[in-house]
Amino acid sequence: MRIANPIYDVVFKYLLQNNEIAILILSTILDEEIIALDLLPQETATALEKGSFTVYRLDFSARIKTRDGTVKQVVIEIQKAKFAADIMRFRRYLGEHYKQGFTLEPGSKVQQAIPIISLYFLGYQLEHVHVPVIKVLRNYYDAATGQAIAAREEFIESLTHDSYVIQIPYLGPEYKTAAERLLAVFDQHRKIASDEHILDIDEAAYPEEHRKVIRWLNRAITEPKIRQTMDVEDEILVELEDMERRIAGMGQALEEKDQHIAGMGQALKEKDQHIAGMGQALEEKDKALEEKDRLIAELRQLR
Repeated sequence: MRIANPIYDVVFKYLLQNNEIAILILSTILDEEIIALDLLPQETATALEKGSFTVYRLDFSARIKTRDGTVKQVVIEIQKAKFAADIMRFRRYLGEHYKQGFTLEPGSKVQQAIPIISLYFLGYQLEHVHVPVIKVLRNYYDAATGQAIAAREEFIESLTHDSYVIQIPYLGPEYKTAAERLLAVFDQHRKIASDEHILDIDEAAYPEEHRKVIRWLNRAITEPKIRQTMDVEDEILVELEDMERRIAGMGQALEEKDQHIAGMGQALKEKDQHIAGMGQALEEKDKALEEKDRLIAELRQLR
């Protein structure tokens, strides 16, 4: 079955706008019970050389209930390209969630800090870790003995967080967990040759409860606005990559300029040393002339 490629922001947003599917995906990744989920899209207008485009920064507020009854807030973002600015965007985003607080019970006026779990969908490979799904989990330890502490404190839980990092390039038909099997709908190796906006998925390879995800993404193909938005996303990515190359070129030019300036500085230093040497020679010449004049004066006196 052919589906819209969910690596695109517009398709990813379309996928997770379906609350049932969003709960399925998050609960499968986190292996936790989702008790409430809200999609909070924020539109950010980005000016480009070819015009402007509204990019949706995908914000999700989720409440999950762990096996010990703890309620946590979940943060989800997607990143498709390796730009240094993306890391700072993630940090700013987390900072906003830490500042905002969260209402625990509906209708309550009391803002209570809920632990955050951050999920990052990366469209590129990290440098050292080569697995599809990375869990970054916190543990408590007695600093004196190194012994693990099972208890949890609200203070610590409110100021630190767990993370899941999903490396899309490593997703594929081979899987070790239910999360990896479901996330294989992101497998970029299944792009059809004529259109990278489309993936060719074998629906029969998925369990029945996961097939609703595939069928929903299949529906996205028929949405003209989604197809048009994917085209614009491609243009944005090309412009960003071109901008990155130009910045890299400017960096190279500045480095060469610095090397040239350093070379000029070395030449000026050598010139100064040469002038200083000439000054020393002239000083010695003057002393020799003075000595000559003194000897001549003495000879005249002897006559």
